[in-house]
Amino acid sequence: MIPKFNIVITGGNGRFGKLLKKKFNSKNLFYPDKKKLNILSEQSIEKYLKKVKPKILIHLAGLSRPMSIHQKNICKSIDLNIIGTANAVKICKKNNIKLIYFSTNYVYEGKKGNYKESDPVLPSNNYAWSKLGGEASVQMYKNSLILRVCMTEKPFVHKKVFANVKSNFIFHEDVAKILFKLVNEKGIINIGGKTSTIYDFAKKNGCNPKKIFWNKRTIDFPKNPSINLNKLNKIIKN
Repeated sequence: MIPKFNIVITGGNGRFGKLLKKKFNSKNLFYPDKKKLNILSEQSIEKYLKKVKPKILIHLAGLSRPMSIHQKNICKSIDLNIIGTANAVKICKKNNIKLIYFSTNYVYEGKKGNYKESDPVLPSNNYAWSKLGGEASVQMYKNSLILRVCMTEKPFVHKKVFANVKSNFIFHEDVAKILFKLVNEKGIINIGGKTSTIYDFAKKNGCNPKKIFWNKRTIDFPKNPSINLNKLNKIIKN
């Protein structure tokens, strides 16, 4: 059920943002594009939020795929995922607006799997470091929620997938179904689906990708970034 108060969702033109807008086109949900709310400008953020007066800002805007872009263009990665998030935090703090930040399960070390929200973090690639950099500023603001999400679009787009890497992929549409059940929470929550290899997830959902295999030379991708979902399951069952 959508809350009755105003909520601003950055990154409305991204893959997940477009799905949310299509599914939840409510008059109290706002999906500003970059011209209306530019996360690289504190003035732009504040001007828009003062106009809309939201109780919550859901921060989706940032840089994700291709993952290699975070290695090739670290300045862009830093600007959008770290500085942009810090700007949003500062304006939310100034105006007492709750911030919900979409991070990634890749912030965990990715060796043992079944990571709880309280486990240490140690990213293995620049994408995850950029998302953890965003988390750092969000953690400083107590009126916030960090969602460490393992999600993907449907249909599954990858043509080559690891057959020996465990993860918790969940489709965007399934995250959308539970998102508004979490808006009153604070702290950190892992979000994902059932633990399986990425290959098994793809096969189960009607895809026929080529198998590839993780090895020790695959240093920029974690072998087992699977997450513990006990906290999430407890919340959504209540």
